[in-house]
Amino acid sequence: MPPMTFLAIDIGNTRLKWAMYDSPRPGAALLAHGAEFLEHIERLAEGPWSKLPPPTRMLGCVVAGETARRRVHDQMELMLGWEVEPRWVVPALQEAGVTNGYDHPSRLGADRWVAMIGARHHILQRGNERPLIVVMVGTAVTVDALDAQGHFLGGLILPGHGIMLRALESGTAGLHVPTGSVTPFPRNTSDALTSGGTYAIAGAVERTYQHLYLHCSMEPACIMAGGAGWKMVPSMTRPFELVDNLIFEGLLVMAQQRWG
Repeated sequence: MPPMTFLAIDIGNTRLKWAMYDSPRPGAALLAHGAEFLEHIERLAEGPWSKLPPPTRMLGCVVAGETARRRVHDQMELMLGWEVEPRWVVPALQEAGVTNGYDHPSRLGADRWVAMIGARHHILQRGNERPLIVVMVGTAVTVDALDAQGHFLGGLILPGHGIMLRALESGTAGLHVPTGSVTPFPRNTSDALTSGGTYAIAGAVERTYQHLYLHCSMEPACIMAGGAGWKMVPSMTRPFELVDNLIFEGLLVMAQQRWG
């Protein structure tokens, strides 16, 4: 039997990230990976994807919209001639041990759904069931809460660092996007802006922690991911784990459920 290679794709608001594995299951060997800014999607077929074997299975999540998804299809089908059927995540009522508590389940962001599935699998691999906070720090920030049984209770959406700072720059005279530091007591405008954005995100996580602890009567675990997650490391008030490839972990879990 030929190897069942698996291509995982994460199309965010700013970049497309991809990873090729030797099988569609958690723990599969990583064969290749990379990232492109959305404006450079057309470089994939002539660049990094030209060196890949045709994937047997493909699963992705997209928040950037139908146009970005169609551009990826064109690279795979028209430029490379891959015969793999592109599959894209649509949040369901239940999948891979997570129950979707959103008022309209299909309207939940696909990246949030995949991240929660990946995070719950990540926690279960390390111990018993427990409540869980999943934080994604990127162009936008999401803070999602699951109880110990994997029920998604709800979550927060707030601007990421860049959006916060650009909003202040455009709406307030004399303020410019800074390159400041995070400090306990900022004494200049750049530090005040950078610290304010960071503490706003940390505060949202802390409030969610308190709500989830009261709801479940058990201390939650916290997993953080996203391209800007590292910025939050020194400013968090609760223990957490930073997971670099949480979306890919979730896609691998979902792939095993579908094709394993």
